[in-house]
Amino acid sequence: MSRALLVIAHGSRDPRHAATVHALTGRVRALRPGLRVETAFLDFNTPTVGQALSSLYLSGAREVVALPLLLTRAFHAKSDIPAALAESTSRLPGLSVRVADVLGPSPLLLTALERRLSEAGLTPADRATTAVVLASAGSTDPEAIAVIAETAREWRRTGWCAVRPAFASAALPRTEDAVRALRAEGFERVAVAPYVIAPGRLPDRIAAGAAAAGADVVADVLGASPELARLLLRRFDAATTAPSRLPALSA
Repeated sequence: MSRALLVIAHGSRDPRHAATVHALTGRVRALRPGLRVETAFLDFNTPTVGQALSSLYLSGAREVVALPLLLTRAFHAKSDIPAALAESTSRLPGLSVRVADVLGPSPLLLTALERRLSEAGLTPADRATTAVVLASAGSTDPEAIAVIAETAREWRRTGWCAVRPAFASAALPRTEDAVRALRAEGFERVAVAPYVIAPGRLPDRIAAGAAAAGADVVADVLGASPELARLLLRRFDAATTAPSRLPALSA
């Protein structure tokens, strides 16, 4: 019990967000009995990163893997989370924190996207006649945008007749514009696959854009899928054997 996994989510005023994150971490606990798995939020929800680390420390944890519940390495992964961890560990002597990689890119994420499209009604036989909009939250970080574009290209190679990226904020095209562009190109069926983890304002914007543009299929968010739970454990295991990205965090 001296080592623990701390999953750090963004947080939201929408109660569905925290509920989904907790469902996901619950699934991780079920997959790895004996591993202590806790959740923290950057904003809107509690516990904060500092509160969660203090609680782990007081219960005897001295090695923590902090895992950003993020799909790309954008501002939150590069700035907010390191700052929150640095502030907390500076007052917890003897606590060592390793920072795991963000979740994307990963083949498991593509499998989770496939699961959600299947649940929305698509079958393997629909691939050849269906164009997909990979709709992410959006970012101003060029690295994050490039990762989303590459993810769309990788997914296209699995057999969908087209896969195009779109964004709910900060970058273009918007979901509705991507749907309309694919429709104008003559694709028989257009599906929207939200590339987001939990419900909230931006996923709702994706769904509204998809509906406004007349998408044929709109999948659910990735949520507490078994693929995401396995991916969290893969990131945890990799972090326990790799040097910390932020050695200054080891008090």
